[in-house]
Amino acid sequence: MEQRIVGADTVRMLELGHPWIIADTFTRRWPKAKAGDLVELTDERGRPLAIALLDPADRIVARVLAHHSMQLDRGWIKKRLQAAITLRERYADLDDTSAYRLVNAEGDGLPGLTVDRYADYLMIQLYCEGWRPHLKLVTSVLQELLQPLGIYEKARPQNTRELEAVSDSKKYGRLLTGSAAPQRLEVQENGLSFLVALEEGLNTGLFLDQRENRRSLMPRMAGKRFLNLFAYTGAFSVAAAASGASQVTSVDVSPGYTDWNRANFSANRLNPKKHRFLVGDCMTRLAELATANEKFDIILMDPPSFSTTTKGRFTTRGGTSDLVAACLPLLVDGGLLICSSNHQKTDLADYLKELRRGALQAGAELWVIEQKGQPVDFPYPVTLPEGRYLKYLACVKG
Repeated sequence: MEQRIVGADTVRMLELGHPWIIADTFTRRWPKAKAGDLVELTDERGRPLAIALLDPADRIVARVLAHHSMQLDRGWIKKRLQAAITLRERYADLDDTSAYRLVNAEGDGLPGLTVDRYADYLMIQLYCEGWRPHLKLVTSVLQELLQPLGIYEKARPQNTRELEAVSDSKKYGRLLTGSAAPQRLEVQENGLSFLVALEEGLNTGLFLDQRENRRSLMPRMAGKRFLNLFAYTGAFSVAAAASGASQVTSVDVSPGYTDWNRANFSANRLNPKKHRFLVGDCMTRLAELATANEKFDIILMDPPSFSTTTKGRFTTRGGTSDLVAACLPLLVDGGLLICSSNHQKTDLADYLKELRRGALQAGAELWVIEQKGQPVDFPYPVTLPEGRYLKYLACVKG
């Protein structure tokens, strides 16, 4: 196995257990190699530090697989995948749920690789091209361990910002092995039915990391007026309606996702006509609702980390405070504002500052009564703070 020398800063990070090697002046001097090659990382004195998987073209040029000698073979992959399966069986509450994360990259010792389960199908995503040469082996082991009807790969294109607004129907998923899934595959989450797409779109239509947050919100919904901003395909909206919300208003800029939202209502025998589906920019719709003197008991804001429909105007840093300020006049006193962000580069302290700015701008008070993150099936190493990306805060308006 070839060796690669890393600088003092990277040595410190490796000694702290961080699994990423970021491109720097040292890595730029590395000999040329292919994505998927394994190398031994050493310090300048030749002291061995870790075994890493190369991805030379990426900002993260290598990801640590182990701190001792190893071979990236069937036995090693099988051991890691079986450990991931066992963790979910032991700790995750998956009753009445058939859609969840089976492998969470660094959180399961397989950095840059995720596997999601959708009923009888599996979905692989590669966040590191170093896994590409080993994909057939990973697929084969998954087939052996779980016998799914089919295994898909969902591509992770680099230009997701540009594609997000136009990718409703484009196929980014491909069948690797087994039989094809229906165009809309029905899965279960917390006893509710949701339709997912394993081929179409950049995402499948259901964000699995919000499962427990949806479950926690359901008991609070009976008789409440609920506003779901950036509703996407309406998973929170369905959960609210199924839990007895008196009216659910879903707002999303995409007509395609809004139709999908309605289909999810119908899949649960919920009458879409009893609720509202508004297509348009959320800030514009909030202004219209304020002009109409509408009030809500619970408002959820779960925006993307960036917006493609407003030329980048909305970002988590800077846009969140304006969004909070626009929501608060529509919320009854004592109502709940649920603020959620999956932006990895914004930590909780900075996110709370955005909420504070929004509350001050609106002249209102907010009390955080609950703080949540991603569920059990999205574990992360304590050595990788970036792995704790999901921020979900329930706030009471004063």
